[in-house]
Amino acid sequence: MTVDTAPAAPVTAPPAPPLARRRRVRPGRLGVHAFLMAVSLAFLAPLLLAVYASLRPYDETAEYGYFSLPKHLSFDYYKQAFSDSGMTKYFVNTLIIAVPGVLVTLFFASFVAFAVSRLKLRGGILLLMLFTAGNLLPQQVIVTPLYVLFNRIPLPYWMSDSMTMFDSYWAVIVVHIGFQIGFCVFVLANFMRTLPQEILEAAIVDGAGVWTQYWRITLPLCRPALAALATLQFTWMYNDFLWALVFMSDGDKLPVTSALNNLRGQFFTDYNLLAAGSVIVALPTVLVFLLLQRHFIAGLTLGSSKG
Repeated sequence: MTVDTAPAAPVTAPPAPPLARRRRVRPGRLGVHAFLMAVSLAFLAPLLLAVYASLRPYDETAEYGYFSLPKHLSFDYYKQAFSDSGMTKYFVNTLIIAVPGVLVTLFFASFVAFAVSRLKLRGGILLLMLFTAGNLLPQQVIVTPLYVLFNRIPLPYWMSDSMTMFDSYWAVIVVHIGFQIGFCVFVLANFMRTLPQEILEAAIVDGAGVWTQYWRITLPLCRPALAALATLQFTWMYNDFLWALVFMSDGDKLPVTSALNNLRGQFFTDYNLLAAGSVIVALPTVLVFLLLQRHFIAGLTLGSSKG
């Protein structure tokens, strides 16, 4: 007995999907990209010109101009700028000012922002408005009052060689904290408002106190915002030159931004050498941004879509 079996139908591959249509590029979009590229180049042009000039001898640029093609490139100016200006000492001075300033500013600002945004604090909105209004005060207005005040505040010898707050790191650190804490409170308070309130309610049910709610629950959730603010605060305190120049008379205590003055001669200034020193001074801020770039971008974008 035989069984007739029908031949199996040939297996055919599914038809290939049609090629995706190319998106038509709108003229307006091209204009936006062209505008953004032009703005980016405008901001990068001085930096690129400084790097380019720092790699060329001054005699070459004096003869052919800064926009001419190079004939000799080297890093000799970087070695000379670092050694002649004594940047190691000034870098340490800057870290003594910037690192404590950033840490204390973020600690106090986060605590005030927590009280204003997460706790039912009476007058919290007015307090937030007060901290925000402090950013509108021009810093140059209170230079003279602070100069007189710091000369009258006594400090022990182990804190200040001058026995006063003037000519000490404490004066510059306190001023930075006072001026930057308002901005940080404003940013952190708005960021903390986007956090779910149910987290704190669950912690309160479990018996968590105010310090536990702040330190172990709210603060870890604010890590992106804290990283973004730390990057900005370090950059602002690092690049500051006014307050150190006003409140310090000892040249050995000045920050690294003042080290560039050591590269200027009395009768002649090698601007290529000065450009190399400027690039060296700018490197730490670039490094901090690269290390915290992921957290910095997250801190700027988190909460942007929440009402």
